[in-house]
Amino acid sequence: MSFDIACKLARNAGIAMILASAAFLSACQVRPLYSENSGLTEKLSSVGFSPAGSRVEQQVRNHLIFFAARGAGEAANPQYQVEMHATSSVADTLLQESGDTSKAGRVTVTVTYTLRAITGNHVIKAGSRQATALVDFSEQQFAKQRAIRDAENRAADQAAEFVGADIAAALSR
Repeated sequence: MSFDIACKLARNAGIAMILASAAFLSACQVRPLYSENSGLTEKLSSVGFSPAGSRVEQQVRNHLIFFAARGAGEAANPQYQVEMHATSSVADTLLQESGDTSKAGRVTVTVTYTLRAITGNHVIKAGSRQATALVDFSEQQFAKQRAIRDAENRAADQAAEFVGADIAAALSR
């Protein structure tokens, strides 16, 4: 007799759990970020970016402008403004035993940004993103400098992708 009651209680508890989880999951809204009716493409095309102060910052800025406007250029009348600063650092990772010269390194680009609405000047999103690119150093000085520059460009583009995704996610809410 008590076994039948325990079975009924377990069955009722299972049904209650299924109904509760169905109610909980019905509140979830999963939708594509760039869907037609989300309005995100219009919001992204109305984002302005602060002027660049360095070559790496200009690389990040150009990539973000291309990302935000889908290749159409800067916004004429921006409704949102992104204030950003980018820095680059080079670190040696593989030293030769015969001397103090390095054969490989790492270039890290860090972007700190703040997304503001121009009307009201309130902060929508602020954050920092970084990307790292690996580089092989040549014995020739010019080749080494060019390799560092190429690695900075790769890391800047990757960091801009991260910042762009953050901006898109913030504007989609």
